[in-house]
Amino acid sequence: MFEVFTRRARNGDQMGGEAWAPVTPKRPSVALALGGGAARGFAHIGVLRALVAKGITPDIIVGTSIGAVAGGCFAGGALDTLEQWARSLTMRGVLGYLDVSLSGSGLIGGNRLASHLEGALAKTMIEDLPIRFAAIATEVRTGHEIWLTHGRLVEALRASYALPGIFPPVRIGGRWLVDGALVNPVPVSAARALGARVVIAVNLNADQFGRGITIVSHGSDASDDEPIEPPKPQNRVGAFFNAERLLKRQFLGDAARPGLSTVMVDAFNVMQDRITRSRLAGDPPDVSINPRLGRVGWFDFHRAEEAIKLGQEAAEKASETINEAIAALA
Repeated sequence: MFEVFTRRARNGDQMGGEAWAPVTPKRPSVALALGGGAARGFAHIGVLRALVAKGITPDIIVGTSIGAVAGGCFAGGALDTLEQWARSLTMRGVLGYLDVSLSGSGLIGGNRLASHLEGALAKTMIEDLPIRFAAIATEVRTGHEIWLTHGRLVEALRASYALPGIFPPVRIGGRWLVDGALVNPVPVSAARALGARVVIAVNLNADQFGRGITIVSHGSDASDDEPIEPPKPQNRVGAFFNAERLLKRQFLGDAARPGLSTVMVDAFNVMQDRITRSRLAGDPPDVSINPRLGRVGWFDFHRAEEAIKLGQEAAEKASETINEAIAALA
């Protein structure tokens, strides 16, 4: 009633006069905060598909690592291309994208993957996207959290997924940048800062039950510990021909010992899990979508179909809660 009188006074109308139409509530701005998780990130495709099908189209997307890739492709109109490529991947096909390089600051050059993104997004600029977008990255030396909100979209995505030690850092605007999951694995805070009223977070690593407990008493066990053996002498010719075999064994590991890639990724996963819990506790989203991806490994890129389906199912279950949150703020 008060609002009706106020509107009449603004328009010079008194107690009588024409009837006033009811005020239609304005839809609050909705943001997606898409988290990192390597191959699990294909679940973001299913999440985006399901939300759009339910009439929930984001006004803002903020992504970290693979979340930035999925969100950037959606914003740039290339989600179909990303999904088609993801579903076509096989174990052998994934190996074809691993351009191993020992001369730079990462084990994988990443040029083949970047070329694929380049073909899908061409010279798309972030500021020209139809929705507001940001990719989260980390500056190497300072640890600054960098929000990439303008410039070439492909370069922003490359920086956001540059897993330290695996991919080389990317230089943007005079800063060397790596994976944003080092500082903000599920970027809820960035989504709010960019103007979102309703923030929907997609956490790809929530399905990690029983991890991170404390072992209160542990120590050496002579019957099970690995003995320290002195290095065996080897001539230079033998070392040269065995170098490739040794590198492969160290990178991939075997049943008895984890390889370099496993140690790096598992360490990164533990760190990301701790940071995610801490940041979401301090700044929780309005709605959280948690696909059950525990059985999908970080490097299981050939299981895209399964990840997409799990993401879609999780988003469909959360759609009613999302609509309630939107209605409450309308």
